[in-house]
Amino acid sequence: MRERRRLRMGVLALVSLVLLGAVPLYFGLRTLSHDPVFDTLDELNVPGWAAAETVDNVSGSRWCLEECRLRERTVSSERAVKETAQAYRGALTADGWQPWKVSRCPEPETKGDYTCWRRDELTLDLWVRERPCVPPPVDGEPAPLASPAAQECAGSLVSVKVRNAIDDERTRPQPSTDPSLTGEDPFPTLSEDPLDEPTPSPS
Repeated sequence: MRERRRLRMGVLALVSLVLLGAVPLYFGLRTLSHDPVFDTLDELNVPGWAAAETVDNVSGSRWCLEECRLRERTVSSERAVKETAQAYRGALTADGWQPWKVSRCPEPETKGDYTCWRRDELTLDLWVRERPCVPPPVDGEPAPLASPAAQECAGSLVSVKVRNAIDDERTRPQPSTDPSLTGEDPFPTLSEDPLDEPTPSPS
């Protein structure tokens, strides 16, 4: 009887240790796997028509091991680029984000409405553009992109990229683009005679 009681007590103690360790481990792994930046984006006060079909992607390390974390979110909007961009700009401003005027924002030849923002240790790129349209198939075959059906696509596409400011190359000193230095040798031209010295001016 004593051995059975000891065995039962040992099993109960083992089960208790497993449960006590499993619960904190579960919540710890859940916290590590979930990025709070996406919670911040979820809390943006944007209309429902501007936040459909949300797709999130994460790359890099939260602790900037080898590569800092990059958060990317793609959202579909039911309305045009201008109205959608205004909705997101207002939501970002209300949430404490500040417009960030910096070079390479946007990159050259970027279509749509592209703006950059900063808040605390984060930078955010907001790109609102026309939704790419894929025309429906015709007789089981892909329709040509120039078909009239391709022109019936409404709404817009929203891309949001959030990075750590220390990993954003635009926060670092930018190289000089002085036109006077472009294509010129920064070193003085040397004469053929290494002993040639400038003639002193008469006193």
